[in-house]
Formats: sequence, C-alpha cells, structure tokens
Amino acid sequence: MKKIFLLMAVLVIGFFALFYDGTVFDLKKSKLLPDLNYKPDISQGKSKYQSTCMKCHGKSLLGTETGPSLLDNTYKPSHHADLSFYYAVKSGVRQHHWKFGDMPMITGLSPERVSDIIAYVRQQQKLSNIQQ
Repeated sequence: MKKIFLLMAVLVIGFFALFYDGTVFDLKKSKLLPDLNYKPDISQGKSKYQSTCMKCHGKSLLGTETGPSLLDNTYKPSHHADLSFYYAVKSGVRQHHWKFGDMPMITGLSPERVSDIIAYVRQQQKLSNIQQ
C-alpha cells in the first residue's frame, strides 16, 4: 500500500513539474492564442467565417449536412468556451455532440483570425439569445 502511495505521489509531482516549467501546454509558444492585447474584429471574423467555416457550419451559422449549427445551445460559452474553438481549429475535433463525423483541423488561420471568428460567432449567438 505504501509503495502504491509513493508511486502515485511521484507521478503527481512529476506531472505538475511539467506544467511548472512550461514544457507542456505552453499556449503562447504553441501559437494557439493571439497576443493578450489583441482586440478581435467582428467584421474580419464574419469575412473569415464566410471563407473558412461557412461551407460546413452554414451561412447563418445554422449548420449544413456536413456540420452542426453554432447557434445551438451546445456551443454556448458555458459549454464550449472560446478556448475550445482555438483547439478545434488547431487540432480538429473528434465527433462527440453531432452525427457529422470528425472536424478536421483548419490550416492557414492565425490565432488573431480565429479570435475574430470567435467574436463574430459569439455576437451571432447573443443575437439569437444563446447566452451563458
């Protein structure tokens, strides 16, 4: 029993040591997020949404045969935080809430453009009364 406890303690300490020195999930180095001072541009977001996301998520964010509606309560901020959108673009998403299959990663979008798209999506959600 003591050996198991000791092993678990070593694993937990090692796990947190990785986070402490920044070698795992360093969001700034991974270029996942925009600079902290970046202010999203909703009109840029709409334009990039139309050229990048509309094919699957629909012109009015209501979904298509190949992708879900982003105006569904599933995507409200309290269930899918903004960070989940950054991860989805960078790495893709395995199917879990929908029947459309996996979402592939999206290439060619900077973190700033993703931030713009998120601002546009959040604005449209508010207009559709999808809140926290």
